[in-house]
Amino acid sequence: MHAPLSPEQAGLDMEQELRLVWRRLKQDDTPWLDCCAMLRRHRLRPTRQRVVLARLLFAKGHRHVTAASLHDEAMQARIPMSLATVYNTLNNFTEAGLLRRITITSTISFFDTNTSHHHHFFIESEQALHDIAPDDVHIAQLPQIPDDASVEGVDVVVRLRRTPTGRVRR
Repeated sequence: MHAPLSPEQAGLDMEQELRLVWRRLKQDDTPWLDCCAMLRRHRLRPTRQRVVLARLLFAKGHRHVTAASLHDEAMQARIPMSLATVYNTLNNFTEAGLLRRITITSTISFFDTNTSHHHHFFIESEQALHDIAPDDVHIAQLPQIPDDASVEGVDVVVRLRRTPTGRVRR
């Protein structure tokens, strides 16, 4: 048995390969239809790219991804897509309320499929984000809020590093 040809070997461009992936995904109607319905409920047009990325994102439950990690996942699944398309789609999903963006630094942002209120541990050496239950963080007092503003939320990111023994030091 021969290994399947890569899109380049088959002489396909990214759009042609995406059409093939789209046809393959549509054979299993339920997840495809669920993703289309979810996107429509959030007033997003269910384009091929959005549906494919929605399936990758939401099929595995709550998780944290970066644009690069989701792009790598798409490439592993032989879904041709540029990193820019992945990034733009993640931003569209965030604006629509499907994802929550957690900015760690000016160059590191995670997208969380769990949009409910909760906090995070960030393990620097692993570049990994982990959930903290909302009841595990207690904020005794916020600073004085300006009269022309209201609190939209408080996001806590606790930065951790592993000790030489491999345990996380808090």
